[in-house]
Amino acid sequence: MRVVLVGPFGMRPKGTVKARALPLAQSLVALGHNVSILIPPWDWPADAGSSYAIGEIQIDNVSLGPNLPVLFHVFILLRLLHQVLRQDPDVVHVFKPKGYSGAVAVLLRPLRWLHLTRARIVVDTDDWEGKGGWNDVAGYGYLARLLFPLQERWTLRTADAVTAASAALRNMALALGLPMRRVFYVPNGPSDPAGRWLSDDCPTQAGVDAACNVVLLYTRFLELDPSRVAAILRRVCNEVPDVELRVVGAGLHGEETVFAEVVAAAGLADRVFMLGWMTEDGITTQLAHAAVAIYPYEDTLINRTKCSAKLIELLSFGLPVVADAVGQNCEYIEHGVSGLLVPSGDVEAFAQAVVDLLRDKPRRQLLGANARARIKERFLWSILVAQVEAAYRC
Repeated sequence: MRVVLVGPFGMRPKGTVKARALPLAQSLVALGHNVSILIPPWDWPADAGSSYAIGEIQIDNVSLGPNLPVLFHVFILLRLLHQVLRQDPDVVHVFKPKGYSGAVAVLLRPLRWLHLTRARIVVDTDDWEGKGGWNDVAGYGYLARLLFPLQERWTLRTADAVTAASAALRNMALALGLPMRRVFYVPNGPSDPAGRWLSDDCPTQAGVDAACNVVLLYTRFLELDPSRVAAILRRVCNEVPDVELRVVGAGLHGEETVFAEVVAAAGLADRVFMLGWMTEDGITTQLAHAAVAIYPYEDTLINRTKCSAKLIELLSFGLPVVADAVGQNCEYIEHGVSGLLVPSGDVEAFAQAVVDLLRDKPRRQLLGANARARIKERFLWSILVAQVEAAYRC
């Protein structure tokens, strides 16, 4: 089967293409499909017009148009459509039902009526983009905020099939009126480096295996409330005075600065180390030296519908994780078996779970090992790809 995956933005700096589309493409190729990825790198112009291969997968970054209102967007969309039609695919799988990729899905339908393409149109949704979702926090312009909710709903309703990265997104697609036979639950699996960590030569987990009081927070900051994290840390410090919190990651709009200010105001600056965004080697080092990872997750529509690649990385590495029982966290973590889940917003329960793990090395080791096993048994892309094939053929 000839399949073209259409990304919503560049391979970098965002994660959807690299963490979802690419490992899916690799699993499809392993099953004998011919797969390419088409990218509009509007957010990383240096890649515009470039083409390269990752294994047997051809990656094409379309050229960007003149930097003029409207024309810029029209040019990119036409380039994407031209490339899709030129490749004459059996399936076009677009990632995110909005923006350029969503527009490709919408425009392919009349082109199919005109017999200019035979492609089956599959739409992937991995975040809720409209009202109550990213539309409210991503800083879009006025027209984009009006367009994206309409585009999201229309694109999902009119797709031949929908792949949804979370149970909540699957249910929201069904609520739009799609029949169950056209909606497929395809959560995220581990992509590199998490895929490599699942191998037998996983880096040594020195923190989990030792008498260590290092707690890791790996985050984009948008999913958490800094004040609540500070309150949790304060309670942990009361029980484990030498605990330290290492924070890896950066926000979209400087949220890490707000986080650091809240921590300092709570008198915890000497317990928190802000490490910023790190390379894969740097992240691996921090994971290896942590005893416990925390994943605070406010109960919001964005968090209920997303499928966190960062949580998958933590679990794939074999770190014991304490997380709020929100959304996909409950799919990846079996409470008391492969991690610990606490009711969202419960500061006392969260802090006590962290303290208990810091004091119990055998339990840390057991939860970490079970976390890796659960990812390997249920969430490898080589397993998840069966649902994608079903979407292509339904």
